[in-house]
Amino acid sequence: MNVKITPSVAEGTVKAPPSKSMCHRALISAALTEKSTVYGISFSKDIEATLSCLKALGANVEIEGDKAILGSLSPLCPDVKGELNCCESGSTLRFLIPLCMLSKKEITLTGSERLFERPLDIYEQIAKENNIDFVKTKNSLTIKGKLGGGKFRVRGDVSSQFISGLLFALPFLYKNSSIEVTGHLESASYIDLTIKALSDFGVNVKRDNNIFYIDKDSRYCSRNYSVEGDYSNAAFLDAFNLLGGNVKVLNLSENSLQGDRVYKKMYEGLLKGEREFDLTDCPDLAPVMMALSALFGKTTFLGTRRLKIKESDRAKAMASELSKLNVKTEIYENSLTVFGGKINAPSEPILSHNDHRIVMAMALLLTKTGGEIIGAEAVSKSYPNFFEEIQKLKIGLEINVN
Repeated sequence: MNVKITPSVAEGTVKAPPSKSMCHRALISAALTEKSTVYGISFSKDIEATLSCLKALGANVEIEGDKAILGSLSPLCPDVKGELNCCESGSTLRFLIPLCMLSKKEITLTGSERLFERPLDIYEQIAKENNIDFVKTKNSLTIKGKLGGGKFRVRGDVSSQFISGLLFALPFLYKNSSIEVTGHLESASYIDLTIKALSDFGVNVKRDNNIFYIDKDSRYCSRNYSVEGDYSNAAFLDAFNLLGGNVKVLNLSENSLQGDRVYKKMYEGLLKGEREFDLTDCPDLAPVMMALSALFGKTTFLGTRRLKIKESDRAKAMASELSKLNVKTEIYENSLTVFGGKINAPSEPILSHNDHRIVMAMALLLTKTGGEIIGAEAVSKSYPNFFEEIQKLKIGLEINVN
């Protein structure tokens, strides 16, 4: 899908889509109950991957409109129905691996080559320590064995998804368990989201500094659950206000634990002249912040090391596309600088790099200059109707399906 955007100013009211982060967590938790209902689902590709994998693991899954009724997944004795296709969803893969380690059954998870380029070494080490087969290919992982022991140590400078994945699984060990995080804990807010989802479904997790304790008597309990709005994607909608637009974004909880809610403070900082931001705990905001910096002037971002292992190498991808607008970017080991202030119409079409956040970030800038994005269907990973929504905000665009 290619999208041509004409210079235009956004105006109107829009609802933030449901939080993809919370939806993953709610669906997995719900599947581990007897029967629960999750309301307010946006069926992006990542969420569809999680639902498909839960079904393949033996969960009962029924879809009715924007809700899912699911439950009866028994990870100690899963009724496995073929391979678990995670597609391109890192959350799906990393959240489900520990659950697949709770039985002695052979379970295979598959996905794109790019997905399996993302690190899994934490789980590989745990598998080795527990004599669990852990066979990885360029696009699959086969596990066979049973997780034992109640104490785990995980580095804090890797994806928080490893910790979340263990938190989902450890209540099934039926012994008091703990996860000790060594070093600085990055993306801590995502672990807070996991603990919140687990608590909502009856599982008690206590935290003492960087050690997480799971109560052996905790059990997943059935409930009805509504998914809150997504700050990560709302950041792209709210960014139109920094481009001269007048957009009101609804469906966001003021009490949310989502780390990307910090985008509001960052936007305020940009308007006040701040030109240095730390993205260590909110790496998903990098593309939109880099795009805005192209307009606001030279800006430095810290904590960018993990951008290499996202859907694309996001620092390089954004630098490549910004260069088409005559904006220079310098990339270092754990920081980068965008030398913005003025943009030109792109010298050639913008490429998606098969990354939803690259597409949405560059779409913002094209509302100032005009231009075309090739491979814009990448937004379906998290926000399938993004272009339809911004069209309602009076953004001029033409969608061409190949």
